[in-house]
Amino acid sequence: MVNVLVSLQVQDYAKWRPVFEEYNALRKTNGCQSGSLYRPPNNSNQVVILFGWNTLDNARRFFDLPEVREGMQRAGVQGRPDIVFLDRQENLAL
Repeated sequence: MVNVLVSLQVQDYAKWRPVFEEYNALRKTNGCQSGSLYRPPNNSNQVVILFGWNTLDNARRFFDLPEVREGMQRAGVQGRPDIVFLDRQENLAL
């Protein structure tokens, strides 16, 4: 599994969230297997999502889809989101 870390700033979280959810099926059919959403306590319009994807190629392909970019614009994403593709190297001992 490949992880994808997405960080973005939105104009209005309440407006962004329903548009984000419109893409649930598209994410799943393109190989997304999991996701966790985070928001910092001092900025409710900053969103950080950690996705689990089946392959790096599928993850890259999804984020390059024109409809995904259009959806981000429609949802009020400000600027360009930071998208980082990550391969797990090792589990750390705590």
